[in-house]
Amino acid sequence: MADTASAPPAAPRRALLEQMELDLRLVGMIAALVLIALGFHLVTDGRFLTPRNVFNLAIQTVSVAIMATGMVFIIVTRNIDLSVGSLLGVCSAVMAMTQTQWLPQMLGLGFGHPLVAPLTILVGLAAGTGIGALHGWLVGYQGIPSFIVTLGGLLVWRNIAWYLTGGQTIGNLDPAILLLGGTNGTLGEGLSWVAGLIAVAAAAWALMAARRSKRAHGFAVKPLWAEGLLIALLAAAILGFVAVLNAYQVPEARLRRTFELRGEIMPEGYTEGFGIPFSVLILIGVAVVMTVIARRTRFGRYIFATGGNPEAAALSGINTRALTVKVFALMGALCAISAVVAQARLTNHTNDLGTLDELRVIAAAVIGGTALAGGVGTIWGAILGALIMQSLQSGMAMVGVDAPFQNIVVGLVLVAAVFIDSVYRRRLGSRP
Repeated sequence: MADTASAPPAAPRRALLEQMELDLRLVGMIAALVLIALGFHLVTDGRFLTPRNVFNLAIQTVSVAIMATGMVFIIVTRNIDLSVGSLLGVCSAVMAMTQTQWLPQMLGLGFGHPLVAPLTILVGLAAGTGIGALHGWLVGYQGIPSFIVTLGGLLVWRNIAWYLTGGQTIGNLDPAILLLGGTNGTLGEGLSWVAGLIAVAAAAWALMAARRSKRAHGFAVKPLWAEGLLIALLAAAILGFVAVLNAYQVPEARLRRTFELRGEIMPEGYTEGFGIPFSVLILIGVAVVMTVIARRTRFGRYIFATGGNPEAAALSGINTRALTVKVFALMGALCAISAVVAQARLTNHTNDLGTLDELRVIAAAVIGGTALAGGVGTIWGAILGALIMQSLQSGMAMVGVDAPFQNIVVGLVLVAAVFIDSVYRRRLGSRP
């Protein structure tokens, strides 16, 4: 009788999670994000979860989240990159100079020319990828610890960016570039709903394709009702996010200017929502590509194999030195993409762009479940970690918390996340 009376009441809930094959860490992170959002919503008198703040939160998270996906691969291979903030800064400086001075002077491509934006982005990607490859070569082939290489890079690239711009803020960026920053470039209400429905269909297809693949290879699969419930939850989250972004209305004065530029008169009572920003679409695209790399490619398998056991990976024929170069080069390319988004959101390049982003990026990856010991990490976890970090900072700013105390809280959250991760892995390893 005593055994029956002491049966844990949470067993049915645990059985439900097991049948749905949900990652308990991911569920815990989502629950933490929900609690943070609800808590700040209450203490800010209902201002935190408004469409406007959710929109701003989304576009503010993008830059760090994009780099966090690359940091997952860096940390998984038992390395670290302290230079990502400075690398973002130098890529932004290169692209700012390219579109405002170098292209007009060298090729005669003036402001607004259709080739300016693509050429600028290509130059930025080349710079970021090249610098990242240099870091990887120094780490992989010269045997210099990644901590030292990227700590040097943190100092070097930040100051090279300063010299490139003469220490000045560079503005008057190309209009096509500015579309990638936030409010200047969105899908609008109608296309946002279309994108949301496509995302729901893609998520459902991916889950069912994974189910068919498991069955074809003789692996156990979730009950069909569990698959349906998971698809329904994903659909609710995606479409709910779209609905919130569509609810953020374009200011009336801006709408009037838009109609006037077209030579039209705005109808009385006309309203229009912003919808999904292009920068968020870029983040989603990066996340999907990085997830496919991690799970479906030989390169991704080599990354996790090397992080799990570098010696065994080398003995099995993996060129771990070349792999290191590729991982750091990929990190550099992602820094360049983040630089495009960051300068577009601010509508100019500033010399402090990306300052302390290296700490935010590492924190996002670690909070998202990437093990500092290597071999373990998820792309979507890192993005969720970035969103948690940005939510904390945004919420504290709305409450009126001083910036130094905000950094104290972020530091404590990072340490707590590593502690929780270590406890979780010890308990997981002790299970029979």
